[in-house]
Amino acid sequence: MRIGIVCPYSFDVPGGVQNHVVDLAEALIGLGHQVSVLAPADEDSPLPPYVVAAGRAVPLPYNGSVARIAFGPVSTARVRRWINRGDFDVLHVHEPLTPSLSMLAVLCARGPVVATFHTAMTRSRVLSAAQGMLRIVLERTTARIAVSALARKVQVEHLDGGAVEIPNGVTVSRFAGVEPLPGWPGECGPGTGGTLGFLGRFTEPRKGFPILRDAFVALAPHRPGLRLLVAGPGDREDLYAQFPAGLRDRVTFLGLVPEADKPRMLRSVHLYVAPNTGGESFGMILTEALAAGTTVVASDLDAFRRVLDGGRAGRLFPTGDAVALRTALTELLDDADQRAALTACGDQVVAGFDWPVVARRVLEVYAAAIEATDGRVIDQEWVELG
Repeated sequence: MRIGIVCPYSFDVPGGVQNHVVDLAEALIGLGHQVSVLAPADEDSPLPPYVVAAGRAVPLPYNGSVARIAFGPVSTARVRRWINRGDFDVLHVHEPLTPSLSMLAVLCARGPVVATFHTAMTRSRVLSAAQGMLRIVLERTTARIAVSALARKVQVEHLDGGAVEIPNGVTVSRFAGVEPLPGWPGECGPGTGGTLGFLGRFTEPRKGFPILRDAFVALAPHRPGLRLLVAGPGDREDLYAQFPAGLRDRVTFLGLVPEADKPRMLRSVHLYVAPNTGGESFGMILTEALAAGTTVVASDLDAFRRVLDGGRAGRLFPTGDAVALRTALTELLDDADQRAALTACGDQVVAGFDWPVVARRVLEVYAAAIEATDGRVIDQEWVELG
């Protein structure tokens, strides 16, 4: 099958959607399909051989953040040229309601279009100002995928349509069996040591880092060997300023960790802690920690509960409750058998998120979209007039 995939966000800046697109493309290629990915990127950017650069992106305040997107007549011409040259059996666009390449690809498409929605966004100034255009975009999608139940709920309640729920995938083989970082995770036993891990933007309130910090500070005096390993963006001094002076030497900050090193970071802790307080539509980091064979402790968000199979594959604690988190951490650090049982269940659960498994489910949607269009070419007259 000839598959064209469009990413709306720049490949010059790392991000969850970009990682999803790359992993899906490589899984589909591994299954024997021909794949081309179109994405905003500088012409001289180092890109995988299957990625076509659509030119430099520009920053745009969007959905409470800043998205680096590509839009306008030049981008439209590049999209149309890529589609014509690709002669794809199916076009798979990601976040088509973002004013970028995915939206343009839908408007230029002449065959079946599958759209994946990653976020659970319901309101946006940009969306409000372009309702007419968005209606056309939605009408021209043949099939829709949502990466989470929350994203699917938005489809049903706000966008007048359903979607097949297919989760984000994880390349299990990339995480399994990796070696931890030198000197980690160290000893762990009843009342002694143990290493906790956190990966993310520790300054972002919804990531819930202060909840983990409070639990660590309360627990550390009773466990002389307890350590905390933190990775992600942010200033080192800002992180250490959150801890009492006597505990700072037990906190290690790695800074931004390249994707290639993330498996080793996750393997370097006894417990990976996700204290997030909300705004999560899936929980990608949880599947990655499970794939690395690390025991997960997470706040009881709906998205996290779904990934952890209701607590069978990881320990859940009441969202925002640092005391409950401290209790959960103590129990698990003191009980290697309980950690092993959770990890064993995690191995079973994460197998369902392995990219080859997820990619086959995506292929089923492609086949349905192709069958639904039955080879018909979509009228493109209005695009030429736009």
